[in-house]
Amino acid sequence: MKRSLVIASIMLAAALSNMAFAANPQAASPAAQKPTFPLVYDRLISSVEKEVVDAADAMPDDKFNFAPTGPGEFKGVRTYAMQIKHIAATNYMLGAALLQEKPPVDINNEAGPANVTSKADVVKFLKDSFAYAHKAAAGLNESNIFEQVKAPWGDRPISRLSLITIIISHPYDHYGQMVVYLRMNGIIPPASRGQ
Repeated sequence: MKRSLVIASIMLAAALSNMAFAANPQAASPAAQKPTFPLVYDRLISSVEKEVVDAADAMPDDKFNFAPTGPGEFKGVRTYAMQIKHIAATNYMLGAALLQEKPPVDINNEAGPANVTSKADVVKFLKDSFAYAHKAAAGLNESNIFEQVKAPWGDRPISRLSLITIIISHPYDHYGQMVVYLRMNGIIPPASRGQ
């Protein structure tokens, strides 16, 4: 089971890496850099970072605390700002686990700091969290990628490979919700606008 999870994670990383290279061909430097764990994961983080940060910037200030109310079951859902703060707080939490250190900011149970409320501050918190994720990815290598470290939740260990995979996949869960919130406010998400 563990072996198949590892193989699936590596295949996912390779597929996502190819998508990241296709989306940003200038990132593939001359003479094609030798793929390394830090290089591949840095590019994958950059890919999700662009999607999420562009979407965060797209919502106007006066709609930044929007949350759907109906029709449907929307009781207790996160606001747009809360979605973004959660992504950022989780980036910090997972990056800190990769680096085996305490998160450098208050993650407030994955909700982000309570005093970060304006659009400018929330977007800055998000951008800073991706910078921290890049820092965490830079420490990956062939000798530590499969190493078990303390998980940021519970007492069970988790591999660095699993943590970096979650750093890449988790924001997309909330990006999907951000897209719905943007469209509910008549805004086409930047990634859907074409060239």
